[in-house]
Amino acid sequence: MPLTYRGVVYPRDCDHMGHMNVASYVEKFDQATWHVFRLCGITRTYLQDHGRVMAGVHQEISYQHELFPGDTIRIESALSEAGSRKLSWTHEMFDDVTDERVASCALTAVHIDASSRKAVEFPQGIQEIAARLLEQ
Repeated sequence: MPLTYRGVVYPRDCDHMGHMNVASYVEKFDQATWHVFRLCGITRTYLQDHGRVMAGVHQEISYQHELFPGDTIRIESALSEAGSRKLSWTHEMFDDVTDERVASCALTAVHIDASSRKAVEFPQGIQEIAARLLEQ
């Protein structure tokens, strides 16, 4: 699975109980998502130039272990489905010191025309890249 995020847990990422809060998990998974899109050829420039957006339609997070300020983490990601109009993928978050999985996230997003707000097919090139990534 490709590395899509590497970072550290800061005190600002934590709640009143001292461990990383839900919003911070979501933020880090979101940052990894943009790297998954990039691997597929879905960049900011592509979206702007073609009048497209990606709309999240499903997200499910599982938490296995708590994280605390100073913990270093990484996220590895992989496509689980590549349709003509949507992508699904998983993120696995690891403690970068112990190599222990601390959380996982499954997501689905749809490729949308920004003007009509309707789902549209990915260009052939993106579909081919996504198919190759799915095979890996």
